Amino acid sequence: MPELEEQLVALGRELAWPSTPDMAARVRSRIGAQIVVLRVPWYQSRWALAAVAVAIALTALLAYNPTREAIANWVNVHVLFQRVNVLPTPSPQPPGPLGQRLGLGGRTTLADAAKNVTWHITIPSSLGSPDEVYLQLPPDGPTLGEVSLVYSTRPGIAVSGTTGVAVLVTEARGKVNENFFSKMVGSDATIEPVTVGGHHGYWVAGSPHVFIFLDANGNFRDETMRLATNTLILDEGGTVVRIEGNLTKAQALEIAASLR
Repeated sequence: MPELEEQLVALGRELAWPSTPDMAARVRSRIGAQIVVLRVPWYQSRWALAAVAVAIALTALLAYNPTREAIANWVNVHVLFQRVNVLPTPSPQPPGPLGQRLGLGGRTTLADAAKNVTWHITIPSSLGSPDEVYLQLPPDGPTLGEVSLVYSTRPGIAVSGTTGVAVLVTEARGKVNENFFSKMVGSDATIEPVTVGGHHGYWVAGSPHVFIFLDANGNFRDETMRLATNTLILDEGGTVVRIEGNLTKAQALEIAASLR
């Protein structure tokens, strides 16, 4: 016999219901007398019968005095019904290009992006050709535009959150103002100065959300860190390069050293 059925049987033995009095004859006689004397319509008699039935049920419930053990058994049985592990349904990534969901501008190719910017777009050879390329021009982008290289998956690099992106490389002409940048990073991230191939930069570990730099015209520009993960920021001869991803410091420095 299944465990639940055994508990229900045991519960039935614990319930000491009083014997139900024979009230049917008395109810019929009273209803019949009421119909004869008052001559009420048939539907009112049905309501009276229903009221009497409710009264009988309430009387039986009030007469029942269960033991503590019976109540405990009843609670245990009902708890068993609620012991169901409900696993959340994974949220699938929405369809479409990865970078389009990150607000990186319009999708393009490396060749077309190079025609629309004045600087040399650097590509990290350690990651190979990007899976997607995006170009954001003014007024949404910086003064001279911004190019983003999206890498969906790469060996040894975990995908960042639900973005489906392993590494994001963003490039724009300008320079980093350390004073403003360090104040806007937040308490959940740390900043460490680094140098890669003679170029100065910063290793930001943690979950930075905002990045501020000076564009080519000297205007302050604040941008959202798209992946909100560890980020390496470099000044490549007047081009600000951001490398975002679930990267260790060593991995980020290796990617930066392979920029060509």
